[in-house]
Amino acid sequence: MLNSFQHPSPGTLRPMPFERNPCVYVLASGRYGTHYIGVTSDLMQRLCQHREGITGGFTKRYRVHRLVRYEMFGDMEGAILRERQLKRWHRQWKINLIERDNPHWADLAAGLGFEPPALRGGRNGS
Repeated sequence: MLNSFQHPSPGTLRPMPFERNPCVYVLASGRYGTHYIGVTSDLMQRLCQHREGITGGFTKRYRVHRLVRYEMFGDMEGAILRERQLKRWHRQWKINLIERDNPHWADLAAGLGFEPPALRGGRNGS
């Protein structure tokens, strides 16, 4: 054990383990709009990436940025299995799952400290 005057020798320092929080999340363009299902070990970082358009692709093209559901897991394996399961579901089953806990399709990211995405008119922005 080191006292306050000793320093560890070079090569004995190890980086702190990265704490992972495996999560499956569902983004939507709006109520009953286009949705996207993903998996991540860092939900906050991934939301930033989607909202800033860093991820590109589908979510950027269709403006799918509203977090409407997320499920936390104890390990990444469980999260990946759940993501695969949800991606195989029929659209209506996914809508029912979202509406069970979030009937108004509120942006859950606002509760995590994010600004709500700009609303669009029409079916996808209501």
